[in-house]
Amino acid sequence: MIYARKQKQMITRLMEKGIKDTAVLKAMAAVPRHEFVQPGMEFQAYDEKALPIGFDQTISHPYTVALMTQTLQVTPHKRILEIGTGSGYQAAVLCSMGARVFTVERIGPLARRAAEKLSAMGFRFLSRTGDGSMGWTTYAPYDGIIVTAGAPVSPTSLLDQLTEGGRCVIPIGSEEGQMLTLFIRAGDELKKIEIEPLSFVPLIGKDGWNTSK
Repeated sequence: MIYARKQKQMITRLMEKGIKDTAVLKAMAAVPRHEFVQPGMEFQAYDEKALPIGFDQTISHPYTVALMTQTLQVTPHKRILEIGTGSGYQAAVLCSMGARVFTVERIGPLARRAAEKLSAMGFRFLSRTGDGSMGWTTYAPYDGIIVTAGAPVSPTSLLDQLTEGGRCVIPIGSEEGQMLTLFIRAGDELKKIEIEPLSFVPLIGKDGWNTSK
């Protein structure tokens, strides 16, 4: 395909930037990222940049997707909750790795578009529209939670939905920039590990930024 060379270059770049999880690299080599961007931006899909997907939202840098997924330590059949479906690309990567994916998006048109795209590609997942900052208690607890928007503080509602040994990857900080942070559930305690600074759109919701913004 015409994007094969660009996709291969993306994988090489990810490896050079420290992505070592072969399952992550294999999934990102298999998922056609150009299918998840806006028309006219397909040839930029594999570049190391975020791209607009409408409604003031973006599809994250390939490195960001790879780093967050690697940090989750995804293996087949693990139950993963994604907060911020967006384009559906991150969910596609998780599905490709054999995870059982539950994904929440607060913007209805984005949620519907992503669900249609993922279904058309044959992925199995569950999705809903709603306040992602509150998680999805119906199917909790989860082995992993990945939050693709920046939160002002650690969202208790989400962390409470982690199973024992479960991992939550979330950017925490101001609306201008955040620290990608890993939480690991150990009984009633949560181990906190700071990964690296990144920048995301804000997590809007009851346990995130003000819903009026």
